[in-house]
Amino acid sequence: MPNTKRLYRLMLIVAAGFIAYVLYVNFIADPRAESFLSHKTNLKHPINVSVWLNVLYVHVAFACAAMVSGAINFSQGIVYKHRRLHRFNGYFYLIAVFAVVITSGYMAPAATGGKAASMAFNLLNVLWPAMTVTAVVQIRRMRVDKHRKWMCRSYSFCFTNMFIHLFTFIGTKGFGLAYEKSYTVSVYGSIVLLLLLAELVIRTVYSKPAGGLQN
Repeated sequence: MPNTKRLYRLMLIVAAGFIAYVLYVNFIADPRAESFLSHKTNLKHPINVSVWLNVLYVHVAFACAAMVSGAINFSQGIVYKHRRLHRFNGYFYLIAVFAVVITSGYMAPAATGGKAASMAFNLLNVLWPAMTVTAVVQIRRMRVDKHRKWMCRSYSFCFTNMFIHLFTFIGTKGFGLAYEKSYTVSVYGSIVLLLLLAELVIRTVYSKPAGGLQN
């Protein structure tokens, strides 16, 4: 249990730090995303920047909301002592995930890195809501352990953007790759890594059945 609590606190710190960074970059430092848009080259169709930015703002807001909402619901205090809040917050998380993937679906055709990156984002836009809905179905059937594991898989994708930008930075600054190529590789690498990390957490942290929980 102490190790689980430390892991949870670490996750909270990482999530809080990344949310602060995302909000700063997107709403203060570069609200028109000029730096990011400069890497979108060889597009088949021009971007309507004003519409794209509004979609981006919605995307960012709900992505941050999903990260906060999911983190709250992994709190043992919320799970055991505030069941109604846990349930309500879980449905809010579901809505946030769908808002993120819908806005991502709009932006995917113009993804940095071209068609290869677009395909990866479209794959993510199928996997993430599917895992989230599966988690909801499992708890509706009172399968608490399966619900918890599917939520772990779903929540891992809240950190997709963080790992994409981390790996892109390493690829460009550490290995001298072109930004577009590094970004594309990072998208695929992040999806695979997050799936593996989720399974690692499931096999270590959530290896034992949950006790005292009912739907």
